[in-house]
Amino acid sequence: MEIHFSAVRKNRLILSVLVLGLSLNFCPAALDLQDINNKLSDVFDSLSDDNAGTTVFRSLNIPTGGRVESLGTSFTGLADDISFFDYNPAASSVLKNTETAFFHNSWIADSAMESLQATTRFNNLGLGAQLKCFYVPFSEYNLYGDKVAASYYSETSFALNASYNFLSGYNFKGIALGFNVRGSWRNMPDYTDNQTDEIKSGSGFSQSALGLMADAGLLMRFNFIKTFNTTEPNLTFGLALNNIGLAFTGLNTEFELDDSLPTRVSVGLSYRLFKPVLFTVEFRKPINLLDFKSSEMWSLASGAEFNITKFFDFELGFCLQGANPRFSMGSQFDVKGVKMNINYTLDLTSSFNPVNHISLGAKLNLGDKGRSNIQSQVQLRYAEGIELYSKGSRNDIEDAIQKWQEAKELSKNIGIRYDPAIEAINTARQLLLIHDEINAFGTLER
Repeated sequence: MEIHFSAVRKNRLILSVLVLGLSLNFCPAALDLQDINNKLSDVFDSLSDDNAGTTVFRSLNIPTGGRVESLGTSFTGLADDISFFDYNPAASSVLKNTETAFFHNSWIADSAMESLQATTRFNNLGLGAQLKCFYVPFSEYNLYGDKVAASYYSETSFALNASYNFLSGYNFKGIALGFNVRGSWRNMPDYTDNQTDEIKSGSGFSQSALGLMADAGLLMRFNFIKTFNTTEPNLTFGLALNNIGLAFTGLNTEFELDDSLPTRVSVGLSYRLFKPVLFTVEFRKPINLLDFKSSEMWSLASGAEFNITKFFDFELGFCLQGANPRFSMGSQFDVKGVKMNINYTLDLTSSFNPVNHISLGAKLNLGDKGRSNIQSQVQLRYAEGIELYSKGSRNDIEDAIQKWQEAKELSKNIGIRYDPAIEAINTARQLLLIHDEINAFGTLER
């Protein structure tokens, strides 16, 4: 879908940005949160979307919280921890460690999102599961203003994940492909009879719904203009299709297709020029599978992370979806193997007044199944081979080849093609051939 803006609206947007900038520079003391909200609304008014909110199971778009929300939800092209489920299902095959996590996101008013997630990896195969529930109190009042019912409206989602990293090696990190299979249930509480104020059993079930969907993702990692020395790549590209499926309602009456799910395509990129600083950016385009013309407008997200110490990180994020922005900031700190996340978000997309909310996360590192120890042994064998090779004699070169063969075989135990050992073996064998040719030539001369 192409999006066109008139020249008038473009000029209005530019002028509003200039006015806002001047206002913030010359009279910051006179601005309160409501003033800032009004000015931002003017700036982004040209991005209002008439199709916003036309899909069901909107909780699928609510971030679970923690670090991913601190980064502005720009995670498709990063996906380096257990928060990958809602962004790029390919990530489970490249995560370093087995992880479990719990997230709490205090959303709008009394609504909240609770999430429980787990993932593990067997060399290049990644597996995971996620359970999350969004809920909001539901109260019903009769014609006289008396409260006659109290319950909860909820949307619960369960996902199973599998991914595989193909062609994984030392130089080229591979192509990770992954999928989620997800089922979601919308629970509408029973409501009362207007005449008797008695709860009508099963009345909510007719408006409840079942969503069946899948996610697909791709993740590729590279080294690009790298200013620090590690084996980890510093550039990651991600592509994902999320919430591809259908929703059904009227399960106990007239079974029918519900409105479209919030399907979207996302492309993201993350980059570390310097080891302590990470930048990530993402573009998303919603797709209405039942009516393409009713698809919502694109959105943008970006984030930055600063590694202050080995155990403390600080994040900033920005997300633009529709006419209003969302700003976030948070921190992550490590406490005896448990990573704690706390995030603060100023959300201007959900109310006429600024909405502030906090999300929390706790991630437990359960180890890497010994992969780091094997990697250390691989590097040790390779270094021993280099030392032997440098001595130059035929016997030493043959011993070096043996060390590199051991490194090559060990790396297979963790699903990696150790390219330095392969290249060294080929070089050493060519050198031995040259030695043999020189010796043969010398024999002929005699």
